[in-house]
Amino acid sequence: MHNELKAGAKVWVFFQSAKFFPNYFCICLFFCIFALVMLIKTKAIVLRHLKFGDSSLIVDLFTEHQGRLSFMVRIPKTQKGKLKKQLFQPMTVLEIAYDYRQRASMQHLRDARIAIPFVSIPINPVKMSLSLFLAEFLYYCTRDEQQNEPLYQYIVNSISWLDAAGQSYANFHLVFMMRLSRFIGFYPNLDDYVEGCYFDLRNASFDITAPLHPDFLQPVEAARINTLIRMNYETMRLFRMNRLERNRITELILFYYRLHVPNMPELRSFDVLKELFV
Repeated sequence: MHNELKAGAKVWVFFQSAKFFPNYFCICLFFCIFALVMLIKTKAIVLRHLKFGDSSLIVDLFTEHQGRLSFMVRIPKTQKGKLKKQLFQPMTVLEIAYDYRQRASMQHLRDARIAIPFVSIPINPVKMSLSLFLAEFLYYCTRDEQQNEPLYQYIVNSISWLDAAGQSYANFHLVFMMRLSRFIGFYPNLDDYVEGCYFDLRNASFDITAPLHPDFLQPVEAARINTLIRMNYETMRLFRMNRLERNRITELILFYYRLHVPNMPELRSFDVLKELFV
């Protein structure tokens, strides 16, 4: 921000010295130029990166203060550069500084560094597979998210819990996905649940009678969803499932999201996730 203020001061002096500009015009023009570019510092979660050309990446981040943003990142070919490709692994939590341009489709990243150094996720194949799945899942679920700090904190707290967990995290992705719906607008009303009811996937509601459309769960699976939603990361170990049951619940949750999130495709990383756990 200091450099922007210095540049802005020079522009102001120039326009003040130009006597043919009316004062009010100088003021308006000065603030318009100053507002075009603003240096912002915030924290962000890496969702995806794609190679662009020989020395650049397109990086999609979910930021703490401005929601979803895309960045064009130039990766230097020497070791002296600040921005290294390793920083942009999915679900990495960063501290970033960037030039914010309101109308730009991609922002320019100036600096990035690790905000939360994960210990076990980078070296644990199971946790790494879970984080890659969740990164792809979040990439599609947060495409239209603006500033949503509670959602940002939920994601950071969740991935930090996974990194610290020593065992009993086989149901982590299930609890994560169901509780995430609270932050993006289609969390079910649990007060409506009674034993033997159906779960309407389109309307995110528990109903005594089956809806007329085909997108609903029978009472047995509706009861599982109800139990799962009420759990947190500390209690989810009590919800015992084998691999087939866990994959079935994952498929149902992903279908539920595809009904509510426009243009959400089937996730490629789910094929890997299916083989995890017993």
